[in-house]
Amino acid sequence: MALNILITGGCGFLGARLARTLLAQGSLSLAGADAQPIGRIVLADRAPPPDDLQADARIAFVGGDLPALLAAGQLPVAGVQLVYHLAAAVSGECEADFDLGMRSNLDATRGLLEACRAAGHAPVFVFSSSVAVFGDTPEQPLPAVIEDTTLPTPQNSYGIQKFVGEQLVADFGRKGFVQARNVRLMTVSVRPGRPNGAASGFLSGMLREPLAGERAVCPVPPDTAVALASPARTVEGLIRAATASRAAWGARTAVNLPSLTTTVREMAAALERVAGPAATALIDWRPDPQVERIIASWPSRFRPARAEALGLRADASFEAILRDYVQENPGAVRLAIRD
Repeated sequence: MALNILITGGCGFLGARLARTLLAQGSLSLAGADAQPIGRIVLADRAPPPDDLQADARIAFVGGDLPALLAAGQLPVAGVQLVYHLAAAVSGECEADFDLGMRSNLDATRGLLEACRAAGHAPVFVFSSSVAVFGDTPEQPLPAVIEDTTLPTPQNSYGIQKFVGEQLVADFGRKGFVQARNVRLMTVSVRPGRPNGAASGFLSGMLREPLAGERAVCPVPPDTAVALASPARTVEGLIRAATASRAAWGARTAVNLPSLTTTVREMAAALERVAGPAATALIDWRPDPQVERIIASWPSRFRPARAEALGLRADASFEAILRDYVQENPGAVRLAIRD
């Protein structure tokens, strides 16, 4: 029997990369079962798929606003065995527009879970949560290293909405409506394309734009520490969340994906090693107190024992991440690259 998959936010950068990876694999061992061929991947998003995905006969597209699609019953949830819920309003958007965040991140998540419940066949449900569920305050400081058992204490609307989403997924899993898999993604860098509204967006932009010969702004101090993961490692984690057996996955709480701990200064140094001083000269170090506050409240060091037990590993170095970006996106690079 062929395996059908739904990816919300499926035409965005991460959703499209996930779809391409799954199509290239051709089959998937869902929740530890025998591998099944992938029959169809439904991409739900506001924008249409990239040309290469549109050309694949295994891709179906459902266009529109996710809450509206759910309200109209236009998502084919009954016909899929695996749901990836990636669609979300990002951190900066949620701080600027509270109602947008609640509708896109909370209402849509519950609506999708209710659709799975109504379908009645308990699909595997992989929810992309975030490192933003952790936050630091003087009254309740974060530990130096985040463990799998560290209590989430989100300090912004996006983080709170993601944590509430985790709990909804866990409870629908407890009731047997879905097979719940909450995955906490690290900040993904380097993202191709144009900037988005995420507070962490500069962690790609300060590299992507200079490589393209354009100026970029870094709004935080150089010694700001961050936890990052490459696009490849992030997609690897999302796929492993779907393939792990119930016994291997373990408790219903979310899995923290592995991360590379680095600083913004070290990221700029890697850029200079890859593309020379002409690249770093294009970075404007311009403080933004709001962005700095959000980023400083997020943890930068993790001990992801559960993820490692699933066979997942962090990236080796940021320079390696950057060189992978250059290799994968040659059309977006205008500067000369050093060996």
